[in-house]
Amino acid sequence: MLIKVTLIATFKMIAGQKSVSIELADGSTVRDAVDAIMKRIPALKPHWLNKEGKIQAHVHIFLNGDDVSTLSQGLGTVLVENDTLDFIPPVAGG
Repeated sequence: MLIKVTLIATFKMIAGQKSVSIELADGSTVRDAVDAIMKRIPALKPHWLNKEGKIQAHVHIFLNGDDVSTLSQGLGTVLVENDTLDFIPPVAGG
């Protein structure tokens, strides 16, 4: 299945691209997609994972506009064809 990925702000600069499409097996989860993106764009890995290999709290992931952290299955949410994942870094301002 094809998943669309959008990288915002700093993540876009690190990756050198704003969007990518990744092919995943049916039944893949948000976490599977994160792993596939890091495999394709290794420069993101140190910005997305902590030393234990867990996704850092400051990495905000949205699935079709919904914050993944608010979904009942979180990173274990199963994706379907043409889902969109947006990755947003922390933003500060004044």
